[in-house]
Amino acid sequence: MTAFDDRLLESISVNLARLAPAPLEARGLKRAAVSVIVTADTEGNAALLLTRRAEHLNVHAGQFALPGGRLESGESALDAARREAYEEIGLELLPEAVLGRLDDYPTRSGYLITPLVAWCAADVVLSPNPSEVAQIYRVPLTDLGSGPEFVSIPESERPVVRYPLLGTTIHAPTAAVIYQFVEVGLHGRQTRVAHLEQPVWAWR
Repeated sequence: MTAFDDRLLESISVNLARLAPAPLEARGLKRAAVSVIVTADTEGNAALLLTRRAEHLNVHAGQFALPGGRLESGESALDAARREAYEEIGLELLPEAVLGRLDDYPTRSGYLITPLVAWCAADVVLSPNPSEVAQIYRVPLTDLGSGPEFVSIPESERPVVRYPLLGTTIHAPTAAVIYQFVEVGLHGRQTRVAHLEQPVWAWR
C-alpha cells in the first residue's frame, strides 16, 4: 500500500511542477474543471476520490466521475473545481490544497476539462449531495497500478482509453485524467492524454 504522508505529498507536488503546461484553446468547447483529490482510505492508505453520479440525472447517469463541472460566468478553473467539490461531496477545498494541474482534455460531448490535483486531510468528512452523487469512493492508489487499457475502434484512429476499477470499467474523460495523474503525479513521467479517445456512446 502507498502511505498517505508528507513524502507522498512532496513527491506529487514536485512531479506536477515538472509537467510543462499543455493548455488547449476552447474553440467553441464549454470550459469545465475537475478535482483529482488525494486523501486516505479507512485504513490510512493513500487513495483517490471518485464519485458515482446519481441515477436520475439526465446526463451521464450512474457513471463514475471525478468531482467537477462546468465553469460559470466569470469563474476560473480553480473557482469551479472548489465550488463543485463543495456542491457534490461537501468538501471545502482550500486554494492552498491544490498541488498543481494536469493537461486540458477535450471531450466528444463538447467540453474542455481542466483537471486540478488537490491534497485532502485523511479525517475529512464527506457528504454526497443526493441530487448529483450516489456514492463516494476512496480508491487506494495501489489499485491504479495495473494501469489503463487501450482499445482500437473502427470509428477513430485514436486509441480509446479505459480503466478497470471498482469492479467495472471507467471511461474517458475520467479514465484519461486518472491515467495522466498516475503517470505524472505518481511516476514523474511526462505523459500526455489529450489524444486519447472516448467510447463511441460518449460522442454526444
